[in-house]
Amino acid sequence: MILWELFKMFFVVGLFSFGGGYAIIPVIELEVIKHGWMSTQEFTNIIAVSGMSPGPIATNSAILVGYSTAGINGSIISALGILLPSIILVLIIANCFLKLNHYPIVKSMFYGLRPIVTSLIIFSAIRFALSNNIISFHFTWHTLTLLLVFTLSLTALLKFQWHPVYVIVLSGLIGITLYS
Repeated sequence: MILWELFKMFFVVGLFSFGGGYAIIPVIELEVIKHGWMSTQEFTNIIAVSGMSPGPIATNSAILVGYSTAGINGSIISALGILLPSIILVLIIANCFLKLNHYPIVKSMFYGLRPIVTSLIIFSAIRFALSNNIISFHFTWHTLTLLLVFTLSLTALLKFQWHPVYVIVLSGLIGITLYS
């Protein structure tokens, strides 16, 4: 029964979520918490590992949620659940897109989806920061150093256009130095 619930949940998430993995994190979190499969903190840890692992974060998180919930079978079923809608939809859309792309209403629809995708990504980042006590109303040395690492990382990415891998490695080394 749990395998069917995992498949069904991830299939629906994969079918009705737009904007990529980071944009659907809040949807996955809501479903995982609603089903009682893990706590917010456990889910946050899964997202951290999923984001640091190679591959799409949505697929990685589905695999880890599935594994955490029902072992190796859960990870396989969850991966199938989140991947099948995309495969099916891409095949259908690829068949139709060239026929419909020139219509103004189609262009307008895709243009109108951009702000919501951006807001879902920002929402995910804020929820992640809140659940990890990165954003806090109590400023301690720990909070200030986290904000400093965030600011330096963002500056390195935006202003100096560092490769994200360098920023990740350097942030990890700073974390070891400051928090060990």
